[in-house]
Amino acid sequence: MPAQTHVPSLLSRAGTVSALTLVAVGATTLAPGVTTDAFAAARAVRALHVAASKQGAPYRYGATGPYRFDCSGLTLYSYKKAGKKLPRTTQQQYNKTRHVSAAGRMRGDLVFFHSGRSVYHVGIYAGSGKIWHSPKTGAVVRLERIWTKRVWYGRVR
Repeated sequence: MPAQTHVPSLLSRAGTVSALTLVAVGATTLAPGVTTDAFAAARAVRALHVAASKQGAPYRYGATGPYRFDCSGLTLYSYKKAGKKLPRTTQQQYNKTRHVSAAGRMRGDLVFFHSGRSVYHVGIYAGSGKIWHSPKTGAVVRLERIWTKRVWYGRVR
């Protein structure tokens, strides 16, 4: 049954203020444990802002922050601060995401660089063809244009 048919009964049972709260938080209140697309998108944008806040942090192989990062360490740290736990490595993160097309990508999605069937680098999509990432030894966390078409996109669920 559609949610809107339940609104009058919610108002009478829960009171106006409580019903408005239910509407504001959406399905997460009506079905605990279910992550709505809007909630996931908001979390993705929070993770994107965390990554951007680390601009200039040096690359260090195996580092997961808060002052040094490798590529998957930056994505792990950013999503953790946004409230979502990710696996440690780039390949594990790719395996854990819902794969989306380039046309369907959104800010905060993970961008996986691949060679054949293996992924070797990850960043967070910032929009306009750019990513926040921690690229390599001697470099720092930075915003950069995606330089190849050999990428896949993954949405953190």
